[in-house]
Amino acid sequence: MTVTMKGSEVAAAMKERLQREVAELRAQGVAPKAAIVRVGARPDDLAYERGAMKRLESVGIACQVFEFPETIGQKEFEAGFKAVNDDPEIHGILLFRPLPRHLDEEAVKRMIDPLKDIDSMSAPNIAKIFSGDETGYAPCTAEAVVHVLDHYGIEVQGRRVTVIGRSMVVGKPLTMLLIKRNATVTVCHTRTKDLPATCRSAEILVAAAGKAKMVTGDFVSDGAVVIDVGINVDDDGKLCGDVDYDAVAAKASHITPVPGGVGAVTSSVLADHVVRAARYLQGNA
Repeated sequence: MTVTMKGSEVAAAMKERLQREVAELRAQGVAPKAAIVRVGARPDDLAYERGAMKRLESVGIACQVFEFPETIGQKEFEAGFKAVNDDPEIHGILLFRPLPRHLDEEAVKRMIDPLKDIDSMSAPNIAKIFSGDETGYAPCTAEAVVHVLDHYGIEVQGRRVTVIGRSMVVGKPLTMLLIKRNATVTVCHTRTKDLPATCRSAEILVAAAGKAKMVTGDFVSDGAVVIDVGINVDDDGKLCGDVDYDAVAAKASHITPVPGGVGAVTSSVLADHVVRAARYLQGNA
C-alpha cells in the first residue's frame, strides 16, 4: 500500500520542537523575530506570506512585513533593505524574489548579513551548503525535502537518488544535502538523454523541474519513494505538482501530494532558521 507523505504531519512534529526552542530563547531574554521584505504585491508572494506569518506566529516568532512599491529605485530600495538588515531586533530576513527587473538583486545579496539570510541567497551561505558546513542555511524548500524523508523514516545513506532539476533553489542545494548523508545522487535536467530510463534506476526520485505532471508512471520503478517539489497549475486551473500523482502512486511505496506535501513544510523550515539565527546572533550556537 502506498504511503502518502503529508507535509502537515511533518510540520506538526516540527511545531512542537520549535515552540520549546522559542520558549527557551525567550527565557534568556531573546524574542525571535523575522522580517519579510517584499517589492510589489504579486498574488503568489501574498499567499506564501500569509502562510509563513501564520506558521511563524504559531511557534511564537514575531514577523514584520516590509513592503516596497514596485516602482522603487535601486538606491531607495538598498537604503530600506539596509535598515531592515541593521535592525538588531530582527534575526532573520526573507526577501521575495525575483525582484522587478529594474532592481539589481545581486547587490542586495551582497548586502544581507549571512547570519540573517534564512533562505540562503548570499554567497557565504551557498558556499557553506556546498562545503558541508552545517552553520549555513539551505534554501527552505530543499531542506524541507530532507525533513519529509526523516519524518517518514526513509534512509538515504547508500541509496540511489535522482533529482530532476538543477536550480540553486532546490536541485543543487538538495543534491549537496543528500550527498552529505552519503546518498548516491544523479542530477537530471531538460537535456538528459532518456530521462525516464535514468529516473527508473532511482530508489528515491525527487521532481523539481517546474513542469506540470511531467513525471509519469514510466519514470518510476516499483517501490520507489517519490518526492514532488513542483507547484504548477494544470489545464483545469488546479494546483498540481511535477508528478502525475495518480499514475505514479500506483507504483511508488511513498509519495508526497501537491498541494499538501513539501510545500507545507517550507514555512516550518523558515521558522527553524529564524530560531537558529537568533541563537547565532546571540552567540549561543
